[in-house]
Amino acid sequence: MTVTSTEPSSEILQQRQTLHLCTAGSVDDGKSTFVGRLLHDTKSILADQLSAVERTSRERGLEHPDLSLLVDGLRAEREQGITIDVAYRYFSTARRTFILADTPGHVQYTRNTVTGVSTSEVVVLLSDARHGIVSQTKRHLAVAALLGIKHVVLAVNKIDLVDYSASIFETIRDEFVELARSKGITDVQVIPISALLGDNVVNPSEHTPWYDGPTVLGYLEEVEVHTQNTNSENSTGFRFPIQYVIREGSQDYRGYAGRITSGEIAVGDSVDLGQERSATVTHIDSSDGALNIAGVDESVVLRLSAENDLARGDLIAASDRPEDTTIFEATIVGLSEQSLRAKSKLKIRYGTSLLQARLVGITSVLDIDTSTEHEAQTVELNDIATVKIQLAQPLPIDLYNAQGRVGSFLLIDPSDGNTLAAGMVSDLNPS
Repeated sequence: MTVTSTEPSSEILQQRQTLHLCTAGSVDDGKSTFVGRLLHDTKSILADQLSAVERTSRERGLEHPDLSLLVDGLRAEREQGITIDVAYRYFSTARRTFILADTPGHVQYTRNTVTGVSTSEVVVLLSDARHGIVSQTKRHLAVAALLGIKHVVLAVNKIDLVDYSASIFETIRDEFVELARSKGITDVQVIPISALLGDNVVNPSEHTPWYDGPTVLGYLEEVEVHTQNTNSENSTGFRFPIQYVIREGSQDYRGYAGRITSGEIAVGDSVDLGQERSATVTHIDSSDGALNIAGVDESVVLRLSAENDLARGDLIAASDRPEDTTIFEATIVGLSEQSLRAKSKLKIRYGTSLLQARLVGITSVLDIDTSTEHEAQTVELNDIATVKIQLAQPLPIDLYNAQGRVGSFLLIDPSDGNTLAAGMVSDLNPS
């Protein structure tokens, strides 16, 4: 894609936003070719890489370059058992820089899809125009909805193999939009594409005159996504789980190190330390020096106006600090071949806290194909279940917010440290 601009390149870079997205799809929906097409048409691959792909494609007798070869190396590594669950790709245009999490398509790797989606702002699902909405499409859409994703693209791929049929596309589009909205996702874009030929991926296609929407890249460049934690009924203020207490040189320096998971903080702001304690932020230290203000995802050291008995796992928060709770309801995804059973004793990792917990009960497990819930005695690998969890001691917990910044946790086997499930808090102090 050619971009012309009279602005200096340094100014363009400073103004360019970063968008985190995830691709998902069933096996053979053409996801590797789609990712390869994005990289190729945005000029994000080296000339020798393209030459190698073209040479290999000719040797295989292919009419068009097999762009899936650009990502097949990582896929082959997965097949060899190397622990690369989610492959990350980077590309950019004049408008935005993109970090793309490419997830496996097999049903047994739903847990890896959860990993990719959890850090994303937009999810691009692939669907084969010949097959329409399949079970994996529903599964990936359910994961996106559970993780609070508000922007979903369905790329109806291989539209060339159904003769660019408008009626086939419209049938798939209508079914998907209805399904997405039933799960609470309102920003839904359905785009007919051919990843192999390049139709509507980066450049508009002359083969789909009946489609007047954006290309996939056009949508990704324009979508407004940086709205979490603001103007939302589920928004949260400043949250700072303490990771480490720092003392340097003398007793005069006491700093609390960690990563800001929600909101922002400025020198002079008042913070809630829990147990009816408060303090004022006197300094914000970072690897780049002193700061006056810091926001989400920044790792900093806070210094406070008064000494307090704070340690790793404690929470520094704004005035909307969550109340301590010992029981909550959550949606979890099974991440281990080891079954989770009701009444099991566990460890829970919430923020920087690690404490004993118990799985009080399993309320239901989601049936992806029918979008209904049923009773179950265990949570198995890749299951999506609603459960109740009791903590051994009170903990300030928020409801889950998009991108896992607050309200997300891990359930761990206390005997061997194996991670059993990832969860999202849905209700505090349930009856």
